[in-house]
Amino acid sequence: MASTQSVNAVESPVIAPAPEAAPRAGRYRWVICALLFFATTINYVDRQVIGILAKDLQNIIGWSEIDYGNIVAAFNAAYALGLLVSGRLMDRFGTRIGYAVAIVIWSLAGMATGLARSAFSFGAARAALGLGEASNFPAAIKTVAEWFPKKERALATGIFNSGTNVGAIVAPLTVPWIAIHFGWQWAFVFTGAIGFLWLLFWIPKYRKPEEHPRLSAQELDYIQSDPPDPPAARIPWIQLIPHRQTGAFAIGKYLTDPIWWFYLYWVPNFLRQNHGLDLSTIGPPLIAIYLVADVGSIGGGWLSSTLIKRGWTVNSARKTAMLICALLVTPIIFASRVSNLWAAVALIGLAAAAHQGWSANIFTTTSDMFPRRAVGSVVGIGGMAGAMGGATLAVLTGYILERTGGNYMIIFSIAASAYLLALAIIHLLTPNLEPVKNLGKGSPSMFSLGSLLGFGFTGFVLGSFGGWCFGLITRQSGQGLLKDMIGGSIVGIISGIVVGNILSRMSRRV
Repeated sequence: MASTQSVNAVESPVIAPAPEAAPRAGRYRWVICALLFFATTINYVDRQVIGILAKDLQNIIGWSEIDYGNIVAAFNAAYALGLLVSGRLMDRFGTRIGYAVAIVIWSLAGMATGLARSAFSFGAARAALGLGEASNFPAAIKTVAEWFPKKERALATGIFNSGTNVGAIVAPLTVPWIAIHFGWQWAFVFTGAIGFLWLLFWIPKYRKPEEHPRLSAQELDYIQSDPPDPPAARIPWIQLIPHRQTGAFAIGKYLTDPIWWFYLYWVPNFLRQNHGLDLSTIGPPLIAIYLVADVGSIGGGWLSSTLIKRGWTVNSARKTAMLICALLVTPIIFASRVSNLWAAVALIGLAAAAHQGWSANIFTTTSDMFPRRAVGSVVGIGGMAGAMGGATLAVLTGYILERTGGNYMIIFSIAASAYLLALAIIHLLTPNLEPVKNLGKGSPSMFSLGSLLGFGFTGFVLGSFGGWCFGLITRQSGQGLLKDMIGGSIVGIISGIVVGNILSRMSRRV
């Protein structure tokens, strides 16, 4: 950033500094950000319906904690695979059509959940929902990278990401009322239909900045004020995985995304079980949690963006913001031990806010380290890892709750430590958040840290998924299912390193 401003100063000393140029540049990019915000809101309304109704559906349908863990895992596993594919599709076909297709798929799947009548059919419907919803973040992050300069990306990401919290607020305001007055099936149908309204705004209003008729020349110049990405050919996934920067982002997501999934799907049950709430009274505590989380989403992005504008390096600003967020999560370890409802809500709300601030910054590190043409794919890889981590934690949570009679202490302890561990790994792998060099011109050597870690971690994630699928096919449950996932992970690590390096060498030859 400093070097860019120095060049501008030499070429034309009378030009105002970059921070003062923003007010004259126009504001249409924030309209695009608003569309991303509303899409993310809809996304989270649709996915949270089952969490709010889980306790009632458990009685109506008759599923166990382990069954519910597998239903959540089905969504996460499909979401993971969808992220891996959708990132590449967004890079190839663009977000205007890709985003529209995705929201049609997830809206139809959300509505179809109202037809489910067994744990298996709920799992199938949630898998379809996850497959469609997977496109939201790759598309939104790619759109931010196209529509905002680096110094505004964390703020823009924080704003649209706050839609997750607004969706989580809208859901408890509407879903219980719909379920009580019309039946639980219509809660899925009504919320699923909202996505079609969003399409009426997205299709006519969205274009790329350089193609948009309503964007001023001044705002286009401001959006494109960062140095242009060097031209290069299309980058295969096999060339992205071996880079340390990809591994840092993917491992960070794997460790921390599952905590948010836990809040979304199990906190309503936790509050109802431990504090005597029912469907008619669960709304206010959930709304309070996600209102606080909304502040964290915008605040986390604002913090690092402000530090950068004050002269901090991108590396220092992002990691300082992430460290503060990681520390703010740790008090959640006491959430299962307090007897007062609102004390528990305060602890969970603080941790949820910190997660959202963390999320705004870790997402933005992809555009710090990768060129725009690769951002969607890298976000897809990391999001896949995070969602698969969510599937693993869902199975583990169901097993722990079934074995301990609903004791949440172990799960909250995992949540308290995950972010500090993730930040330590990110810092070890990318001490300066340095951009990837020579991207698309070959992969690191097969014995490099990036190759061993990237392919090994990819194998670990896919192996755990394969073990879960094998366990379901062989009708394993609880401890047996976890053993299959552990075995699959071990086989996956070895296979990933071997197969990944073979494919990487073949890719370099091509």
